[in-house]
Amino acid sequence: MQQDLKSELTKQLIIDKAFNLFYENGFKTTSIDKIMKATTLSKGAFYHHYKSKKELGLEVISLKVQKRVFEGMIAPLHEQGNALEILEMIFLKRLKSFNIYEKAHGCPMNNLINEIGDNEAAYQMALKNIIESWKAALIILIEKGKSEHTIKANVSSAAVAVYLISAFEGIRGIRKLYNDDAILDEYIIGLSMYLKQLRL
Repeated sequence: MQQDLKSELTKQLIIDKAFNLFYENGFKTTSIDKIMKATTLSKGAFYHHYKSKKELGLEVISLKVQKRVFEGMIAPLHEQGNALEILEMIFLKRLKSFNIYEKAHGCPMNNLINEIGDNEAAYQMALKNIIESWKAALIILIEKGKSEHTIKANVSSAAVAVYLISAFEGIRGIRKLYNDDAILDEYIIGLSMYLKQLRL
């Protein structure tokens, strides 16, 4: 039992350090050696848990990246209340919650999509699944807004969901280029204007 706990803690340490290094330096430039140096564990500890960096990468996506998106952007969509107000609150609240480090490095998921999303089917599928879960939750909320007559019935729920995700991920990437939040403030104004157009 004690050995199982130690093994699980070791695995979690590798995942945590890998996530941080992928986020700061990129997936492709982060080697197994760099990850294990950050953990202060032996390389043998890595191969005890993983066959390759690819396998670790998939676990980082499923256990770290997916969890971040679920907790920050998907779970709050199921709260009670006015659908439009929930949308605005979640997207704006999430943007305003990022610290300087997160603003400088962008979105971990978006970074991975841009770096490795087009060259490996397994990564594509893992990242796409997160987007599809987010999109599905948004569609449910938008449809709820339509049924409650707070959102126009003739808007495409899927189109709005995709637009909101794309715009949010886009501004996370663009913000990396700037030293202040002026571009974020402009995005927030634009988002508020867009959401008002959906109002019945």
